[in-house]
Amino acid sequence: MGENLSIVTISLLLLLASTSAVQVFDVKSYGGQPNADITQALTKAWTAACAVAGSKVVISAGTYKLGVVTLLGPCKGAIEFNLQGTLKAPSDIASFKGKDFWVSFQRIDSLTVSGGGVFDGKGQTAWQKNNCNQEYKCKILPTNIRFDFVTNSIVRDIQSKDSKFFHINVYGCKSLQIQHVTITAPGNSPNTDGIHIGHSSSITITNANIGTGDDCISIGDGTQDVTVNQVTCGPGHGISIGSLGRYQNEQPVLGIRVIGGTLSSTTNGVRIKTWPSSPPGIASDIHFENIIMNNVANPILIDQGYCPNSQCSNKSPSKVKISNVSFKNIRGTSSTKEAVKLICSNGVPCQQVVVADIDLIYKGAGGSTTSTCVNVKPAVSGKQNPPACTTKQ
Repeated sequence: MGENLSIVTISLLLLLASTSAVQVFDVKSYGGQPNADITQALTKAWTAACAVAGSKVVISAGTYKLGVVTLLGPCKGAIEFNLQGTLKAPSDIASFKGKDFWVSFQRIDSLTVSGGGVFDGKGQTAWQKNNCNQEYKCKILPTNIRFDFVTNSIVRDIQSKDSKFFHINVYGCKSLQIQHVTITAPGNSPNTDGIHIGHSSSITITNANIGTGDDCISIGDGTQDVTVNQVTCGPGHGISIGSLGRYQNEQPVLGIRVIGGTLSSTTNGVRIKTWPSSPPGIASDIHFENIIMNNVANPILIDQGYCPNSQCSNKSPSKVKISNVSFKNIRGTSSTKEAVKLICSNGVPCQQVVVADIDLIYKGAGGSTTSTCVNVKPAVSGKQNPPACTTKQ
């Protein structure tokens, strides 16, 4: 009886192992070769992999050209996109035929993107055509990687380089982990946000290394339950909630935690930004904690008069309601004398703002750091350098 039971058990285990084995779909099997365009080969490999339960698409070491591609689900089971080589995007904007992305993962459950490879957006030529600093309704250039309606998934150990616009855009996603990604673009490359999140929930970003020409991480409306942990940021514009209030019917931003990490030589630190003359909105339960600033301008900032390049109307205050916000244990050096700026709306003043254990040193001439509070009365505790609300309005 015991022998028979053991044989049955072993047979069952072997059966389970065989049915759960991951099938590999290498783009080389579909005609993809280094130094050539693999758009068709990747599309074929993805379609085949998506049709089976438990699969892996592999792009091995080497450099490949890749045109605009949509990797669409739902798939029959868990699927992995394993990039070991370097993908190079077209330089010419016309090649994108109006698309606002280069590589798009759409409507997939249980996706893994991994392999240590590089998405090279070749954005240098496109940056010269970016007029978003002059036009309120500018033409949106292609994002390197989009994740749209992706659930229960993980993105790890990949690199995004020189995107024409945002590097990684997360939209309509739920339960997505982003781990150990590296994102690079020159500090003067316009609108190259590292990771932008909108209309998504249960998102974690851990141990990312981001240096760009815009926000390292930006969080748009409709986003809830996001944890950003141990991110290194710089160059760039810092880690931002917003901008919010630019459009009608924006959804609340709730439950954002930025914990640990280091920002170096960025034009802002951690901030919440909303447009003036905005429709009503909500940003609440937002917390920044245990963060190091190295030569950062505006290390702590709430800006409810955000108006880049005078592209907006300042006729009325922002109607985005900011509440339950904390800045705790933030320390290091500020490149601006004014290190803490809490500039809230006089239409809906900020409420439940906590400032605790702040130690920011100004290395320039003209004395110590200062702070400004407008339309807010923060609860203050612990060390306060600069002294809280040096200037009040």
